[in-house]
Amino acid sequence: MYMSKFPRIQGLARNAVVSTTVACVLCACATTQSTRTPARIEIQESVGFTITEEARISSNLRTDYESALTLLEQGRHAEGVALLETVADAAPQVSAPRIDLGVAFHRVGDLEAAERNLLQAIELNAEHPIAHNELGILYRKTGRFAEARNSYERALSIYPGYHFARRNLAILCDLYLADVDCALENYEAYMATVPGDDEASMWIADIRNRSGR
Repeated sequence: MYMSKFPRIQGLARNAVVSTTVACVLCACATTQSTRTPARIEIQESVGFTITEEARISSNLRTDYESALTLLEQGRHAEGVALLETVADAAPQVSAPRIDLGVAFHRVGDLEAAERNLLQAIELNAEHPIAHNELGILYRKTGRFAEARNSYERALSIYPGYHFARRNLAILCDLYLADVDCALENYEAYMATVPGDDEASMWIADIRNRSGR
């Protein structure tokens, strides 16, 4: 097995959203043939919040995937995306390359391509919480707040302990939907998982002060 990671941007400001790191375990096999069976998603909390996608691919394709992620991490966007699209086309049953493409396009402002790839990832694996969280970030950025809420809530319905999506939902409800109850509920749920977030503690105090609670 080979594990590779493509780190996501983590926001610090109150109106920032938090993305997640994806780890893909790609198992090499002797053939390049693939099926449309959704890849298995596994959450490993013993090593932090990591979602592992396992799929059988050729060793050459595994190497190409690793190289594509390295190029993206180096800021060589065009080269990385081109290689990653080749991987995604060659392994159509794997959602991780599509999520990586969605995030890569989002980073350079190509929101249409980002959305297209994230939706393709969800078609491949509707139970992938990262794909839903990333799509929620994009929806929020493009002013589709109801869709963003649905995406964050979908991610949380798959994995209630997904604290990144919980934080994003709280911020959305607080700053964009003016839903104080939703914001407070999700900030508090987030703090139960990440008690050391001083910013979130201040936001909770601010909501309580504004709402007289």
